[in-house]
Amino acid sequence: MRGGSASSGLRPGWNGSNWSGQTLICSSTDRRRRECRTPFNGRPALVENISGTRCVEGVNFGGGNGVMWVDQGCRGRFTEGRGGWAGSGQTIRCESQNNRERTCPTGFRGQAVLVRQLSGSACVEGRTWGQRGGSVWVSNGCRAEFSERRGGGGWGGSNPGYSVTCASDNNRRRSCAWDRRQGRPVVIENLSSTRCREGDNWGWDGNAVWVDRGCRARFGAR
Repeated sequence: MRGGSASSGLRPGWNGSNWSGQTLICSSTDRRRRECRTPFNGRPALVENISGTRCVEGVNFGGGNGVMWVDQGCRGRFTEGRGGWAGSGQTIRCESQNNRERTCPTGFRGQAVLVRQLSGSACVEGRTWGQRGGSVWVSNGCRAEFSERRGGGGWGGSNPGYSVTCASDNNRRRSCAWDRRQGRPVVIENLSSTRCREGDNWGWDGNAVWVDRGCRARFGAR
């Protein structure tokens, strides 16, 4: 990775509303990529955007397992994320062994979201994983952890739980249906090693999101 370590001291989270645990500041100085060591094992969650640049997970910040990164001018205060966006915090693991389909009971009443891919095989919603009632199914080698998204908070749009996963397999361009009533899509989880950049390898044309050149991501409504 480019750059070095750039983080501030830790401080207790704000208990007046909705922060918990320790927080830290990580800064992309001169728009360069920087790494910051963290005291938490989970994924970083933004609690305060300090820079003029909007910090978006998977686009200009991310990480986990004690290290996070920022890029493209993102400077923010972060804490440990708990499950998916606006989620319940409970996660379940579901694994497709020998490329066979497997169904895993979840007990979720709301929408299931992928929070961590464990396999080398791509986990693509609607193709290699999905939800049936209170269960999640996986196939074709997808192994991942899932959490429940609940209504309220999170991303905008008429349905706060709305998201679409779109994948450019074999570096080919692909379009995925998007409900334009939800508003403008943004990357909420970069699932590929290729960074998804709007206008470069993904975009939006109203009723569809397109991805290209290896971009694979989950999109939510702004």
